[in-house]
Amino acid sequence: MYRDIHVYDALQERLAFIFEEFDNIYMSFSGGKDSGLLLNAVMDYKHRHGIDKRIGLFHQDFEAQYQLTTEYVQRTFDTYAADMDAYWVCLPIACKTPLSNYEIYWHPWDPDKQDIWVREMPKGSYVINLDNNPFDFYTRNMDQEDLYRQFGRWYHQQCGGGKTIGLVGLRADESLHRYSAIVNKRDGYDGRKWITKQFSGVWSASPIYDWTVRDIWAGNGKHGYDYNRLYDLYYKAGLSLEDMRVASPFNEWAKTSLNIYRVIEPQTWAKLVGRVQGANFTAIYGGTKAMAYREITLPPGHTWKSYTEFLLSTLPPEIRDNYLAKFKTSLEFWAKTGGGFAEEVIKEIEECGYRIRRNGVSNYTKDQKTRIVFDGEAPDHTDDVKGTIDIPSWKRMCICILKNDHMCRHMGFGPNKEQKQKIELLRQKYKNI
Repeated sequence: MYRDIHVYDALQERLAFIFEEFDNIYMSFSGGKDSGLLLNAVMDYKHRHGIDKRIGLFHQDFEAQYQLTTEYVQRTFDTYAADMDAYWVCLPIACKTPLSNYEIYWHPWDPDKQDIWVREMPKGSYVINLDNNPFDFYTRNMDQEDLYRQFGRWYHQQCGGGKTIGLVGLRADESLHRYSAIVNKRDGYDGRKWITKQFSGVWSASPIYDWTVRDIWAGNGKHGYDYNRLYDLYYKAGLSLEDMRVASPFNEWAKTSLNIYRVIEPQTWAKLVGRVQGANFTAIYGGTKAMAYREITLPPGHTWKSYTEFLLSTLPPEIRDNYLAKFKTSLEFWAKTGGGFAEEVIKEIEECGYRIRRNGVSNYTKDQKTRIVFDGEAPDHTDDVKGTIDIPSWKRMCICILKNDHMCRHMGFGPNKEQKQKIELLRQKYKNI
């Protein structure tokens, strides 16, 4: 829905509401273009309106990154840290990685691997590490998302209560997942869907959710904000605006851009290759059929089921068991419970010859869609169904393995904390072998 107001003016209205409504505010700053613009805009608003309250600054450092990103983060802390409650967090955490089928998680700032760290530990009183850690909630190698969420609760307590809000630079047009995270909310704070409750007294907000990537660069240009100069090199390298991402090279969304490190910062690239298994392979093949990036084809003589079974037979036992557990859960779900679809999609699935039956109404859709289950063996593939990809098939399972998608997001799964804990116990048990 479009309004007769510029996105910058809409942001000013949202910031006015935030500063008036909430007692405590903290910023989540990644070193990228979106969080960088939001941080500059917030501090600009604060100074223009003579607001003297201190706000928090949270940066989660993943160790492996471009030198230009580190330089930008350092400039930002040099500019703002004195006027903020600043936290540059360099703690060992568990980060999911899809680079190989031998490591589901890697651990930045792992003290046991200090000799192969990609870069040295930052310096400064605001740097939070194992030697300077005020977080009573922190546990060694806790999940990265948990650390950020728990920081909000901890900062709320440090501020003595009241209402606390964390600001993030999430934009809805960056991905369908992020778009859905906002528009599919049933409510929000005071009717504002861009504000989400996290804990008692703690909320998270995305005040630039409706900005486009071009709005971000227009804002930086018109207001003279500092930004990560890595984007200049991305531009010279010919990347589109949408492909310019500042993220850990080992995370789930960086596979196709990992090879750019080799071109832009070869000295950093050399350290990345030795830091996490599979980095070099993914850099070469991350944008190819080898990792299911483009349309993949079956090897001669295979069905998708037999190809999946073959791939499973090549995996280490603990990784194979992880996939098997996910696949079993999915097959049981589609055989006994089922997912909800619109009638026209159900009709198409029936016309394509798949054996399905109706199983009540879905509890997970807002418009009460009909739930369907599949009878008999799961389909080998469902390429002939154009109305949806969210139905079971052996091809979807196969793609998860090819993508090193340990969480099976391609099949609709989310992360599993229990799985992470089991893998971490195995890692500790065998780390000295």
